[in-house]
Amino acid sequence: MRAELTALKDAIEQSTELLRRRLDWDTAGKRLDELNAKAEDPGLWDDPSRAQALMRERNKLDSAMTEVREIESELAENLEVAELAEMEEDESLLDEAEAALRKLAERARRAELQALLSGEADANDCFVEIHPGAGGTEAQDWAAMLVRMYSRWAQASGFKVEVIEEQAGEEAGLKSATLHVKGENAYGWLKTEAGIHRLVRISPFDSSGRRHTSFASVWVYPEIDENIEIEINEKDVRTDTFRASGAGGQHVNKTDSAIRLTHIPTGIVVQCQADRSQHKNRATAWNMLRARLYEMELQKREEAAQAQADAKTDIGWGHQIRSYVLQPYQMVKDLRTNVETSDTQGVLDGDLDEFMAAALAARVGGEEEAA
Repeated sequence: MRAELTALKDAIEQSTELLRRRLDWDTAGKRLDELNAKAEDPGLWDDPSRAQALMRERNKLDSAMTEVREIESELAENLEVAELAEMEEDESLLDEAEAALRKLAERARRAELQALLSGEADANDCFVEIHPGAGGTEAQDWAAMLVRMYSRWAQASGFKVEVIEEQAGEEAGLKSATLHVKGENAYGWLKTEAGIHRLVRISPFDSSGRRHTSFASVWVYPEIDENIEIEINEKDVRTDTFRASGAGGQHVNKTDSAIRLTHIPTGIVVQCQADRSQHKNRATAWNMLRARLYEMELQKREEAAQAQADAKTDIGWGHQIRSYVLQPYQMVKDLRTNVETSDTQGVLDGDLDEFMAAALAARVGGEEEAA
């Protein structure tokens, strides 16, 4: 068999074996049988929230197991074709089998990455909050570049993106921005991006053409559904209203419809100006505040697990996670995983999958070691 075919076969088998282990195959099969039996209970939908949760679990498990079976079946079929082609010395048929195995290897790789998204809130929509560091216009422009990068990644990945809040800088860029990213596993992927992002470039705002270093922080927190209860004492929250910024002319909001909430015990501040209705902005802001408090609890659990694995500084808020160097050379490097690329423009245009996958695998590996 061609060396390329053997390598592809081994890669696919390695992926499916890993998928089976992550699913705990025998236990997963029994759990699916149990969920199927419960789904046939006529009284299941008497409690809609419970029924929806059960069906989500069932569909996710069934989809994951079906994917493994299909990959294994297609692997066997294409290997048979390859063996037949070799026996008949049919190079064109052998090329077809190799091309099919390449596609299958990519499918198996995607399924392997998808299996890593098994956290408590990984499947949820999420909010991405971006703030520039010190540095004025240069840092604010970097924040705007990050907003563009994540918006492009989300759109290319099939997610919907809505700007919840955005404050323009005095000259250029943004003082802050919050994106609402909607789609299955949005939080699972984007949670790997939380941290400090560093940019090195020749500043377009420096008439002397000097090189500048800028920083921006990225917060990512999951949108929580009604099944997750987060208790907030309204006395602990200060509410401020202000006039939302707009494009000018007829688009200027002439009422104080934007909402800012400050959770006094934690110092968490969220704000929303996406809608002209103060009522709707208030509801969204409260949703964001609950999500931030929930994310804080998730982070505490993760930090505890990382401390046990003695890897706390690798992943976590407050640590520089990635450098984007545009001058004097071209390089984007993730400091947690050492993944790097010279395709800086591709990354800034939203090509982040390789970085996210490596960070996610490292995070899951740390959690498993701690367990």
